Amino acid sequence: MFKKLFGRSVPQEPKRKPTQWESFRSLLGVILIAFIIRTYFYGLYQVPTPSMENTMLVGERFFADKLTVCFKGPKRGDIVTLNQPTYQYSENKLKNLWERYVWGPSNWTKRVIGAPGDELKGVMEDGRPVLYIKGQGQAEFSKLDEPYLNQYPVIATYREDRMDPYTYRTYDPSKPLDQQPFYKLTELEVRQGRQMARLHHDSAMKSPGTPVIMPTYDGEKNYDEFEVKLGEDQYWLMGDNREASHDSRFWGPVNQQLIHGKIVFRIWSLDSDEGWWIFELLRHPIDFWNKVRWSRCFQVVH
Repeated sequence: MFKKLFGRSVPQEPKRKPTQWESFRSLLGVILIAFIIRTYFYGLYQVPTPSMENTMLVGERFFADKLTVCFKGPKRGDIVTLNQPTYQYSENKLKNLWERYVWGPSNWTKRVIGAPGDELKGVMEDGRPVLYIKGQGQAEFSKLDEPYLNQYPVIATYREDRMDPYTYRTYDPSKPLDQQPFYKLTELEVRQGRQMARLHHDSAMKSPGTPVIMPTYDGEKNYDEFEVKLGEDQYWLMGDNREASHDSRFWGPVNQQLIHGKIVFRIWSLDSDEGWWIFELLRHPIDFWNKVRWSRCFQVVH
């Protein structure tokens, strides 16, 4: 085949197919770019536990800003994503990077309660846990206002098909089980949850402000009573659902290097424990749409 060039026909060179190495190099470049974007610019997260109810419900998907926390640490009140703080990360720098950004322990989501330099005290007042805080440079402690705390009780539930079969769910006592605003519950999972709570010597229902008291080898410990002063790069993180949150009360302050994103936007809300919503759709193509919490989709999160 020929092309016309200045009135003369010249042969057109046949297109050369890329070699396997060139194709592999292009694929590697795309993967590297995707890794950089997901590591330093944004992240997509799914909520697997009830620790942030009812700000964040199990089955919801969120968008996180990662770029901001690269330049400055989060502030009090921010909801952040972090690498699992209880995991023993490798001292090898390359393996440590792999564990924190590629394949390793799970990501957790909590709210920043204390920032570097803060002093915090958890105390009991009239039988309810209360937080006091003294910021860096302040002379006195002040009571922390927490409007984001879950104002509903939580109820014990049990279902074998969940990642965590025995867990608590936010519950509105004024509504029937199948008309709950957060999770559609069944009599069976509530009855089995009550049985499991009894076996664990726990309460089947916990009201807001119930202190977290657990047995220890020498008695009991109230995890809502504590006093801590944070270091230069340490944060105190807690869940909004205090009665069902494993947080800094148990594992202490978190170093800033483990925090990698700030939750800013709720994309999707589905009443399901399924990790991939497409599987839920394939299994229950009709009932799936009844499980979507439409009023909680596409919202800015605070």
